[in-house]
Amino acid sequence: MGIHFQKTFKFKTHNFFYKTIKGRRTMINSTTESTDVPTQKYHLPKRIILVRHGESQGNKDDAAYGVTPDYKIPLTAQGIEQAKQAGSRILDVVSGHGSSDNWKVYFYVSPYVRTRSTLREIGRAFPKNRMLGVREECRVREQDFGNFQVAERMKVIKETREKFGRFFYRFPEGESAADVYDRVSHFLETLWRDVDMNRHHHNPNEELNLVIVSHGLASRVFLMKWFKWTVEQFEYLNNLGNCEFRVMELGAGGEYSLAVHHTDEEMLEWGMSPEMIADQKWRANANRGTLNDHCPWYLDAFFDHLVDSNDKDDEDVKSNNSYLPLA
Repeated sequence: MGIHFQKTFKFKTHNFFYKTIKGRRTMINSTTESTDVPTQKYHLPKRIILVRHGESQGNKDDAAYGVTPDYKIPLTAQGIEQAKQAGSRILDVVSGHGSSDNWKVYFYVSPYVRTRSTLREIGRAFPKNRMLGVREECRVREQDFGNFQVAERMKVIKETREKFGRFFYRFPEGESAADVYDRVSHFLETLWRDVDMNRHHHNPNEELNLVIVSHGLASRVFLMKWFKWTVEQFEYLNNLGNCEFRVMELGAGGEYSLAVHHTDEEMLEWGMSPEMIADQKWRANANRGTLNDHCPWYLDAFFDHLVDSNDKDDEDVKSNNSYLPLA
């Protein structure tokens, strides 16, 4: 049944009153006693799956962007077939390779034609009674490269981006990856509210799988935000292939990890460093909310020559700081 959390609150009505029992304030009515009244019990999604769209006309021929708005670029015949196959592979994942009958799926999709078409083909693999719903989500759309894109000009611009840095370079009349990061971060807040308020109408006795059909960059910054990767680490990440997907699966302790479903070799191919992979493997068994003290970039990436401390060192630092003048 997975990991769940339960929210509670306290209230008064004319039918309820409080009294103190053994020093604890307790709410009582004529038949029951309770300190907390449960209002909502919800389960975390079992998996969050990020899917890039299938091959588009723009992937096949850059000239398409010069005559067709980016959001209207369609899939190729190969892209449609890729999406159908991705649907079968995702079904295999969420059903535990056919061994589980206790799951449902909810979709989020970018409003672009190529992502919606990809979702339509993916959906052919799923029985209707397994789908809780779908929502178009503008914040997971493609990075804005400007309006109509002239191929020769875009070639020069992308060369400049490589020199400047992929994360902070902003396309003329468009966005930087940092801009996409900001809107994807806002989407993540909504995603958690959806789970918190059970907007997916999810039966907590069933495994919930969230599938986000989006774009390569949006998927990478989603992972960057979720796992707190640095800008430097982002720069080394490779793009997802067409209809390739990443599975964030809930580990034993309540943390999401890529290492539950994916192998070390896969993550290395994606451009993840050995330290990033080690962190994913730690998350697969970590308790929710704990900090990975052995993850080097949390400190070592920001400070030079840190030495291990002991209790005495900490006391000395506190003692020395006590004599510092107030700002």
